This record gives sequence, C-alpha cells and structure tokens, in this order.
Amino acid sequence: MSNGKDANATDDSSSQITLKESLDECMEALDLFLNNHFTESLERLRPRVNESMYHALIYATVLEMQAMMTFQHDDISNAGNTMKSAQEVCQRFRRKSLGLANKSAGESITEEQLHAEVCYAECQLQRAALTFLQDENMVSFIKGGIKVRNSYLIYKELHSFIKSHQCLKGPSHIHLEGGISFGIGAFNLTLSLFPPRILKVLEFAGFSGDKEYGLSLLHDGATAMNLRSMLCALLLLCYYTFLTFILGTGEGEVGEAERLLKPFQLRYPRGAIFLFFAGRIEEIKGNIDEAVALFEDGCKAQQAWKQFHHMCYWELMWCFTYKRAWKMAYFYADLLSQESRWSKAMYVYMKAAYLSMLPKDEARPFGEDEVDLFRQVPTFKQKIAGKSPPTEKFAIRKARRYKGPRPVRLPVPVLEMMYMWNGFSMISKRPELTEGMMQTLVEAERTLLESPENEYFVDDRCLIHLLKGLCLKNQGLLDAAEECFNKVCSSEKKIRFDHYLVPNSLVELSLLYVDQGRRNEAIKVLHKAKQNYKDYSMESRTQFRVHAALAKLEAHPGDEEDTHL
Repeated sequence: MSNGKDANATDDSSSQITLKESLDECMEALDLFLNNHFTESLERLRPRVNESMYHALIYATVLEMQAMMTFQHDDISNAGNTMKSAQEVCQRFRRKSLGLANKSAGESITEEQLHAEVCYAECQLQRAALTFLQDENMVSFIKGGIKVRNSYLIYKELHSFIKSHQCLKGPSHIHLEGGISFGIGAFNLTLSLFPPRILKVLEFAGFSGDKEYGLSLLHDGATAMNLRSMLCALLLLCYYTFLTFILGTGEGEVGEAERLLKPFQLRYPRGAIFLFFAGRIEEIKGNIDEAVALFEDGCKAQQAWKQFHHMCYWELMWCFTYKRAWKMAYFYADLLSQESRWSKAMYVYMKAAYLSMLPKDEARPFGEDEVDLFRQVPTFKQKIAGKSPPTEKFAIRKARRYKGPRPVRLPVPVLEMMYMWNGFSMISKRPELTEGMMQTLVEAERTLLESPENEYFVDDRCLIHLLKGLCLKNQGLLDAAEECFNKVCSSEKKIRFDHYLVPNSLVELSLLYVDQGRRNEAIKVLHKAKQNYKDYSMESRTQFRVHAALAKLEAHPGDEEDTHL
C-alpha cells in the first residue's frame, strides 16, 4: 500500500505496508476489540491511521461505536473528525477517473483501488450517522442524507462490477466481498423496513429494499472469515433481536440469531457484546432469569467501556418490569439517569413511572417522589437530527398530567411504555408473567372506575382495554382480546388526548386476525390504520409496524413501481 502521495505508485519501500498486511493487522485489532481489550485494539491501529485505509477506517469505526454509546458531544465530534480523516486517506487510494467498468485494459482498476472504493463508501455511511447525531438543523440532516445516497451508489456500482467479467479476483478478494456484502445487505435490509412514504422523504423514492436478499448477503458476510464479518453479524443480531420487535410485528427470528451467535460465543466466551446479545435472546424466549444472569455477566466482563453496561442496564430494567419487580426496575432506571446521556428524559420518566406503581404507603427509594420526577421530565428534552426522539416526546406529553397543582395520576405508565417497546410479546411464552400483568391491569381498572371521572377517563379506560387485549391474546382468549381492541376503536370520538390508541388497536386487531387466518380482514384493518390516522404519538413506529404486517401478508400495494436495489 502506498504512503498516500501517489495511489498508483509501485510499492517498493519495505517500510510501507501491503494490503494483505494491513488487513491482517486490522483483523488482529478487531480480535482484541471483541475480547474486550478496547484500548489495546486502538493502540494497535493508531500508528498507521495516516497511511493505511483499513487502519484509518477501523480506528474511526471503533471511536464511532464509543461515541454512539457515550453520546458525549466531544466524543461524537472527535469520531466525526477521525472518520473524515479516514475518508481522506481512502480518497488518496481511489481511482482518479470516474467509473469502475467499461475501461480499456490499460486503465484496469487495481485490487487496492477497489478496496479504497468500499472503504470510502463505508466512511461516507458512518459520517452520515454521526451527522444525524451531531447537528440539530435541517441543512445538516440533508447533508447526511446526501452522504447516505452517495455511499449507496458506490456500493451499487461495486456490486455490479465484482460480478462482471472485468473484475479479476485478487488475494484479498474475500475482504472486498465482505465489505460489499455488508453495504448492499445493510441497504437492502434497512430500506425494506421503511414504509414508502418515509422513503420518499429520505430521497429514496422508487426504491424498496429486498429484505431476503439483504439478509442473505449479510449472512454470507457474517459467516465468512473477513474483516466485516463482525459488522454483518452485529447488524443481523440487531435485526433479529431488536428491529423485528420495535419496528415489526414482534416475531424475532430467535433460531437464526442463536445460530449466528454460537461461533462468536465459542471464540469470544467473555466478549461483552456477545454476552449482551445472548441475554437478549433468552429475554425473547421468555427465560427472564437466564437473561438477567447474562446481562449481569456482560457488565462484569469488562470495566473499560461503561457504555456497554448501559445497554445491559436498559434490558435489565425491562426484565424486572416483566417480573413486576418495580423497585429493581427503578434501580436500573436510576443508574441510567445518572450515568447515560442517551435519553435522560426517558430514564427520569421511567423512574417516576416505577414509583407510581408502588402502593401509596410504601417507602420510596432514596426518598424520591414520583410527582417531582414527572415534573422534571421536560427539562431533559434533547434533539437528535433536529428533532426530539419520539419516545421522549411521548414521555414529556404523558408527564404533563403532573404539571399542575392537582396532578392527575397515570393509571399504568410502566405497562404503557412497555407496550411501546413491544414488551407484551416478550412475556407471551410465560403464562405466569402475562397473568401478573393482567392482575395489575384489573387493579388499575378497578381504581379508575372507583375514582371521580376526569377529562382523561375515557383515554385511560381505552389504554387499559388495549393492554388487557394483549394479555388475553397471550392467554389464547382471542374472542375476548378482539372485544377489548374493538372497545378502543368504538370510543374513537370520545378520546381526547391519546389518539395513538385507535391506530395501535387496529394494528393489534389485524395481528389477531392473522393468527385466526382472517387474512382479508387483517389487510383491510391495516389499510385503515395506515390511511385514516395522522399526527398522533409515536406515529412513525406504528407506520413501521403496519408496513411490516402488510409485507408479511404480501399485501403491500406500493405507492409506485418498486425497483429493487
């Protein structure tokens, strides 16, 4: 590899590093990283970040992962500058003339130049992600979108080129293929999740990702021994264990996730990242105690990056929520509110919510008061890509009920937020956990009916109907569940504040119909949820779920002709 002064110069100097040596060193650095030796990993990469595109890219990638977890402005800014420098290093090795194909033999592209293209595209993509986090104005958001599109176009051209007869496979071709599999796979999978309406806003109008093709490419990348196998695996694990729940219909591919994770667990038995995903898999399976043990192990495995602990704390908070251990869940929400910068408004809201679930006469931990905490929630509001995160906006809006001198109590704030993260599907395999939630809802309903009516009465009653419907569905009482969802829908005109309840009840009703084989009714209800409701809380998340359900039913008509990537 050249020193960057002339990317096409012959490499005669013994002090300069070859492409193969560069890749080998970066593989060793990644190995250190996955074994929790984060500082040593960076030290291994740092000396060559100005001369090797792969050292520059992987070094910047590790810093970006750290920045995204710390959410500290200085870390995000430093990672952005480092990634920009990495992109400049990659640029020095890129072909000077535009285009990869249709050139005469005298202008054939070298293996090193092909690697420079894929590294450059990856830098663009990662810089875009940081742009969305770092800046709060629309101009920066648009610039980030342009970076994403440019990256996608490079990946697309590379993908076509390596399949053509003009591409000659060099000794490091497996790493090149891995990089392209990651890029094209990530774009196809990600775009397949987006409803067409959102794709238009993102300037990807006319394209839809091919989910199965994206998953196939990422699997190829994850199971081959190449530099991007870890990135491919992590993206797939995120998809199987998080995205399918939060943005989908709540049917994670647990078997696929386990098969994917197994070789990494064998190679890195104490790797914090893999302990975290192992815990998440057990959580999805309903094995809550096993999940708790794995998340706790993930925290014990390393102390260098506390941010890994925060990911585990978030899951531990939900694990204790499913068990209705409100004080333990509060403990983890409190830790997050003190240590993590990701969403302080959410953490403080959850602290207040857990305290509000305790009996009035029970002592509060640390002498804290839920009313004071609910009132603090709006003071922690933040913006990402120019907008407040939807979950924070939701928490702030719900906390308004405690603003005045006579607060109006939220009936089941923990269970409501649990629904927003699709937590009821987590307990579906554990009848005793569902029964516990149903008891909580029955008690909340009794309290509500015995209290003087107020302006929130219908909304609160409908929320309890929605959540009871989910519990009844878990218990196999489908007719009773359907009745609960229909009660919410029939109260549409009486709901004053929580307008999200009706479209979400329609989504749950449609998923119930799917389970009963009532396909046409399910499609009809989903289209009603999609088209008839706008400007309600967490709308984007609901639209993602509608899109996922329609795609599952192969019923999505598409607003225009789709072109697969």
